[in-house]
Amino acid sequence: MSTPTARTAGEITVHRCTVTVVRRDGWSWGPDPRGLVDEVIDSLPELLADHFADQLVGDGPDVEITEPMTVTVRPGRRGRTGRTGPGGMPVEVHFAPAERVEIPADMSAIGPSATGPSTDDTEPSDESPGRTFEKSFEAAGFPRPVPSVTALFAELAERNELDALLALLPDDSIRVYLLALLGAGRGDRRDGGGAPGDRDTTAGRLLAELAALPDPPAEVLPAAPRGLPPGDLPYGDTTALARLLTEHLTSAPPDPPSPSGRSGPWAGEPPPAAGGAVPPRTTGEVRVRSALPFLLAGPLARIGYLDAIGPALAGLELAEESPLFAAALAYKVLDVTGRGWHRTRQDSEAAAAFAGLAPPVPEDRLTDFARVAAPAFPVLDGVLALSVCRGHDPAAPLLITGAGDRLLLVDAQGMFPIAWAATIRALLPYWQACGRPHVLICDGPLPPGSLRELAAADVPFLTGIRPLRGDPVTRLPWRTPLWTAPGAPPDVRSAAELPGHTARLADLVTALVVERRAAPLARDGGLERTVTLAAALGLSTLAWTLWRDRETPDPLLALRRFADLDATVRFERAAVRVRVPLGRRHTDLLRGGLLADVPDVVWLGGRTLTFSGG
Repeated sequence: MSTPTARTAGEITVHRCTVTVVRRDGWSWGPDPRGLVDEVIDSLPELLADHFADQLVGDGPDVEITEPMTVTVRPGRRGRTGRTGPGGMPVEVHFAPAERVEIPADMSAIGPSATGPSTDDTEPSDESPGRTFEKSFEAAGFPRPVPSVTALFAELAERNELDALLALLPDDSIRVYLLALLGAGRGDRRDGGGAPGDRDTTAGRLLAELAALPDPPAEVLPAAPRGLPPGDLPYGDTTALARLLTEHLTSAPPDPPSPSGRSGPWAGEPPPAAGGAVPPRTTGEVRVRSALPFLLAGPLARIGYLDAIGPALAGLELAEESPLFAAALAYKVLDVTGRGWHRTRQDSEAAAAFAGLAPPVPEDRLTDFARVAAPAFPVLDGVLALSVCRGHDPAAPLLITGAGDRLLLVDAQGMFPIAWAATIRALLPYWQACGRPHVLICDGPLPPGSLRELAAADVPFLTGIRPLRGDPVTRLPWRTPLWTAPGAPPDVRSAAELPGHTARLADLVTALVVERRAAPLARDGGLERTVTLAAALGLSTLAWTLWRDRETPDPLLALRRFADLDATVRFERAAVRVRVPLGRRHTDLLRGGLLADVPDVVWLGGRTLTFSGG
């Protein structure tokens, strides 16, 4: 709407206006509810003219506000000076601060058309000088560059967590990221590179980690410095390795381009986007049936998980595929996957909106992504695990259960997930990082010999699972059959809590592992397990923040209570704005700090994710 005024020579043009009238008390809107809204709309032009009077006077430059501006009008007190609202009622008006930008007088200097001569017979378009100042900069900062994997490893090194993460990575991941670091130092800038000292030291640690393996993979040998026989490499000396890598990175020529045009660890493979690029969503507004995927972003950002997604994928030349990871994550908290693979249209639209894509997300793309991005998933799992282990109370027990062909380790206090592993031995580093607490073995398929491995590692455990012949366990005098590690003192409290922990963990596995599938057609379960950990952590954080003072926090409480919280998602140049309905749930989320802005979301091109109510 345009709001010319008689007192000024200027004009205010509002491109989009939304008016919301909120009744705080009482039970009636009065005899004419629509009339109240009309009165508010009629008074808005005068309020805007008063607020922007300084810009409307004289021949000053035009001003444009590119971000949404909020005007709040509240009833005032009688007898106080101020504005008068509809019906002569005194009102208090508050304008939220908004950045104002002067529009240059010569608009021809803006945009691509300034680089060449213009013609009078050219029709106006988005690339012509007549476009708005906001549109001229629409693509300037989108998408933002993704930080390199070197930056991620350097940050972990500063926190003294790099060695712990490398110890958790499988051989394939170590090899792939070592090659990525070597490639980044040899003229390949696909992931932004990094400081030479950080790159060399990190590559040296990766080589040292590979050297500690019983039989270093043969694929590592070509990555060794040229002219030095692999057998003479000082694998155990990180400093010497860093020195050799420095000489190698500064003297070796760049790798020749591959026939596919790609370089690095996936040079010989076709691009994962075999089905064509999924178009990103940059503008527009969409209504989604569940805002729950968006609520996971804040908790994951707090532990540094969101910041690790881009670099981890950049090391595999897959940073542009991060929206597929986001879509897989969203599917973990939406409706149950019908028949193991079928999704509803509403779920497809919600997952696509969360990922910043136009629906639907192709299932074949998710399947390809699960395959080619497999080395990155252990890095993300390690970042999540180290964060949970840092916050674990050693007095609280850990839970272990079998799910499929893996073991799942969970913090009993809040049901925070820690890690997946194929064997008990692979779970021991996480148990040590948590302070060697008591472990409760819940019902679920366990690999043979699991109790023997726990007893051999001096892990104090308690379980209701009947042991196998030869398992070194001691039966407790309890009302139900329970067994513990030999020599471990009986823990009456853990024995009493074991049934409740077992039931909650079984429900969690059923809901997130069995009923909801992120990539049901993928052969390997790496993506499935990774997004299960991330989704469970986000849900656990929501439940812990909101309800730990009044009931037992359980991630499934968050899943059930927020699954039908709908939202309107608006995509803008610098932000993606999520508006959820006002009510008890919005109030609880707001008071819990769970609606804070999430900046630099990698799958949204570096845009900020913001929340509001209305």
